[in-house]
Amino acid sequence: MEKESLTQLATLSHPQRMQLFRLLMRRYPDAVPAGEIAAALGFKPSTNSVYLSALQEAGLAEQQRQGTSLRYRVNMPQVQHLMGFLFLDCCRGRPELCPPLPFSHTDGASPMADRKYNVLFICTGNSARSIFAEALLRAEAGDRFNVYSAGTSPHSELNPFAVEMLASKGHDITDLRAKHVTEFQGAGAPVMDFVFTVCNQAANEECPTWEGQPVSAHWGMPDPVKATGTDAEKRLAFQQAYGALRNRIRVFAALPFDTLDRISLQAAVDDIGDTALEGAGE
Repeated sequence: MEKESLTQLATLSHPQRMQLFRLLMRRYPDAVPAGEIAAALGFKPSTNSVYLSALQEAGLAEQQRQGTSLRYRVNMPQVQHLMGFLFLDCCRGRPELCPPLPFSHTDGASPMADRKYNVLFICTGNSARSIFAEALLRAEAGDRFNVYSAGTSPHSELNPFAVEMLASKGHDITDLRAKHVTEFQGAGAPVMDFVFTVCNQAANEECPTWEGQPVSAHWGMPDPVKATGTDAEKRLAFQQAYGALRNRIRVFAALPFDTLDRISLQAAVDDIGDTALEGAGE
C-alpha cells in the first residue's frame, strides 16, 4: 500500500500531470473527453495522452468509452486512499497536526449548522445558466439560502432569452445582473458555504481557493446560449436548461442539512451533479 501511495505522489509531483489531475477533480463526477482536457489545458493531444496514461497507471484516473469518445474521470476511491495514507502515515492520525480542512464539522461526524447558507453558482458568461440557478434557488428556498451567481468572463448583459424565460415563470428579475466572480472573493465578500459550477468551461478553469473551503460540486449542462436555429428552437434550449436546473435545485433544497455531516453532504451534491438531465421544465 505504501509503495502504491508513493508512486501516486511521484506521479502528481509533475506540474502538468498535477494540473490535469486538478481539472479532473474539479469536474468530478464528470467523465471528461480527452480532447476537452487538452483544449482546456493547452496540451498537444500526444502530450495529453501521455499524462492521462500516467494518471491511469498510478490508479488516480480511469478511462471510459462513450461511443467513439474516450473520457476520463478521477478514481475517487484511490484518491481517498492516498489522502488517508498521508493523514495516517505522516500525521499519525492526529487531526491537530494535519487538519483536512478548516471546518469544525470536517470530522464527518457533525452536521452542518442550522443557519442560512451562502450559495454561489458560477458559469462563464453569467448570462443564463447561473442566473437561472440563482433565481430558482431564491424562489425555491430563499428563506434558507443567500443565493448569488457570477461568471469567470461575464457578459455585459443577461441573455434576452434567459430573461424572457425567467419572467414567463414568474421570477422577479429586477435585481438580476451579470457579475464577475471576483465580487465574491477577497475582503468583505460573503463566505460561501456552497459553490457550484454549472458549465464545463468554468469548471475547467483554475480558480483561487475559496475562503472557508465551501462544499463544491460541478453541475454541468449544455449552454443554451449556443443554441442555433429558429427563435422557437432557441427557446426550447433555454427551457431544457431551466428545467434541468430546477430539478437539481429542488433536490438540493430538500436535503436534510441539519442531519448531514460534511462528507455525506459532499456525496449528496456530487450525486445531484451526476444525475442525468431530466425534463424541459413546466
